[in-house]
Amino acid sequence: MEVPDDLLAVADALLPGIAWERARLGRGGSHDVVLLPGVAAVRIANHASAAALLPRRCQLLSRLEKAGLPFAVPVPLTDVVDVNGRAAVALSWVSGSPTPRGQGEPAGLRELLAALASVHLGDLDGLLGPAHAYAGGARWPELMREVGGLLPEEWRAEAAERVAAARDLAPVPIRLVHGDLAGENVHWDPAGRHCVGVLDWDFAQPFDPAVDAACLAWHGWPTLREAVDPQTYHRARVWYLTFGLDQVAVSLLRGDPARVLAEQVAQAVAFLERTTLSPPPR
Repeated sequence: MEVPDDLLAVADALLPGIAWERARLGRGGSHDVVLLPGVAAVRIANHASAAALLPRRCQLLSRLEKAGLPFAVPVPLTDVVDVNGRAAVALSWVSGSPTPRGQGEPAGLRELLAALASVHLGDLDGLLGPAHAYAGGARWPELMREVGGLLPEEWRAEAAERVAAARDLAPVPIRLVHGDLAGENVHWDPAGRHCVGVLDWDFAQPFDPAVDAACLAWHGWPTLREAVDPQTYHRARVWYLTFGLDQVAVSLLRGDPARVLAEQVAQAVAFLERTTLSPPPR
């Protein structure tokens, strides 16, 4: 996607003298990203709350770089600066590439989860978001009730049962959880066997590591089943079945217009139906 001139101006202000002809644009819920392969990724906050969090998120990346992880994380190349009213930072480029959905090696997933579990949470004190960082933090149970009330009547009991099953899981030791460990956020070596980089730590939290395992079902449930122990696999299944509801919670938190919220509810219903009729293999 072509990069608009105003975003190129921000990127150039952070990294002057760089040739930006090969740059492309990435968009997320909180940031626009000017991507220059092999050089840098310039994250530009697209709303006030993202701008306020950007310094803390950069501190987290700097701390993770020192955590001894066996893969790269993007680290700040500049301070967070304001350019033409936009908070922005340049981050290092992370090599590798994501695997297509349904592909991957169990050993690679196992290594990735073990690496995250090895990080001492005390080293990240004050830099992580809350549990359920993506969908309301401590408000998650309340928001899930609100989400249930937006669903068609025939799906409300199903949604409530899924949330209750997750809420009632037995406690486990908390670990570093990335929170969005799938797709473009995980880069692998050319053979797809070893993780070489993990991007987008915005939802990093101290929580149940089975949440990250559920995200890694991107590679296929049979692959995940070979990568984790039976307890983690079961917990991942339980958490996964709430993910489609989380999207509605995010829409509520953003205060999306009624039309957008209705679209998210429709997608949640489709998710409920799809995962009820064709659940991942046990």
